[in-house]
Amino acid sequence: MGTMKLRDRHAFVTGGAGSIGLATAQLLCEEGARITLSDLPGPALDAAGAALPDGRVRAVPLDVTNGTEWQRTIADAVSAFGPIDVLFSNAGNSGVIVPVVDYPDEVFDSVLAVHVRGAFLACKHGLPAMRDGASLVICSSVAGMRGDPGVSAYITAKHAQVGLMRSVSKEAAARGIRVNTVHPGPVDNEFQKNIEQRLSKVLEQDATAFFDKLIPLRRHARPAEIARAVLWLASDDSSFTTGTTLMVDGGMNV
Repeated sequence: MGTMKLRDRHAFVTGGAGSIGLATAQLLCEEGARITLSDLPGPALDAAGAALPDGRVRAVPLDVTNGTEWQRTIADAVSAFGPIDVLFSNAGNSGVIVPVVDYPDEVFDSVLAVHVRGAFLACKHGLPAMRDGASLVICSSVAGMRGDPGVSAYITAKHAQVGLMRSVSKEAAARGIRVNTVHPGPVDNEFQKNIEQRLSKVLEQDATAFFDKLIPLRRHARPAEIARAVLWLASDDSSFTTGTTLMVDGGMNV
């Protein structure tokens, strides 16, 4: 049993079928929240919803790039669980690993659509449904604070989320709504493993070991460690924190 920092609050999580989204939803639920868990429709979303307690979660399909779907899903969520107290914008895709001169236009567009347009629509449609004093957290990345070759779309998207957060934090402050980004470093999950498998070929060495050498703590994060950072931003523990970038990267960006 958690400390019930979010007792009877409503948390809306996008990208909920992935490891960070699900770990965060599980922790927020343990802390007393009711969860609207969203992701693209399919078995992964169904399994994620089934992993959370009955009666405290609703798993709903959502394409975060589609404004009409956002309107429908937000209205449905508020009808079920009331105004939103925590919105975790976490949906993401990785793109490909190639030099910018070879980067496919359509892949670049897709990465920006999910990360940037998705976070923009979360703010646009989520804020009117949020309670005063609520918390909006966008999942950026250590990639939002640095530059690396071969991942121009992902780097651009993660930097753009920081700009969006900083702008929206000023707009939402009048209602006491806090807006922040969380910046994971490499995480021990399938999303990162898929990236590292492709990157190993580019680097001609094991990318997992390569990243571990870059991280002062010498390991990847666990999804639960990212979830705890999101909980801090979601709860009253961070009541005077807004417009900030919370690094959870083992020191990688120092």
